[in-house]
Amino acid sequence: MTEPRITLVTGANKGLGLQTARSLVAAGHTVYVGARDVERGQEAALAIGARPLLLDVTSDESVAAAAAVIERESGHLDVLVNNAGVGGTPKNAKEITAADLLAVYDTNVFGVVRVMHAFLPLLLAGKQPVVVNVSSGMGSLAVTNDPDRFESSMVFPAFTSSKTALNMLTSQYAKAFPGIRINAVDPGFTATDINGHQGTQTVEEGAEIIVRTAAAVSDDTTGGFFDSHGVVPW
Repeated sequence: MTEPRITLVTGANKGLGLQTARSLVAAGHTVYVGARDVERGQEAALAIGARPLLLDVTSDESVAAAAAVIERESGHLDVLVNNAGVGGTPKNAKEITAADLLAVYDTNVFGVVRVMHAFLPLLLAGKQPVVVNVSSGMGSLAVTNDPDRFESSMVFPAFTSSKTALNMLTSQYAKAFPGIRINAVDPGFTATDINGHQGTQTVEEGAEIIVRTAAAVSDDTTGGFFDSHGVVPW
């Protein structure tokens, strides 16, 4: 009998993270629901048959403690979904400050670095390890400059630039760790808290590319950026 894949989804107590965790549990994974709120994390995990894990990606101590839990309980990690993210300030380019960007980057960029740093030993101990970074078409220079794409009409310097930085981190980590399949995905304009539930897709539709990338074990593609239709241009 095949051992279940040990999987961590950050920011998994709601939205895309919760749906991703739910789908991976259904696919046979042992899933840790990473959440910075103990009660919400426990409720979400109980509802989908997963394991709760206290994890605040903005805290080095919290991330280290979470890694210690998985090491103690499972000994390795096969799949990491870096989903935790914030939309940040709606300020325009004239109003935005460096402090505004730092607040967004602390979760969307530095949070991923914290998690990668802490969990790399466990991933390297895993079988056919996979990392999925949940990015956005808003982080693509090509997409946001394409007049035929709705993203080109939106100006949100903090969020967009944080996802562009995440894309480069994906590329760099993929080069540094060829034994781990590391890709970024764009779930599309999905109705979540980040956009005030204005998205045109359901969380089930948005999570599909995350789940597909996380669950694939025969595909050795790494260092790429994908959505449900295929490759997303950088």
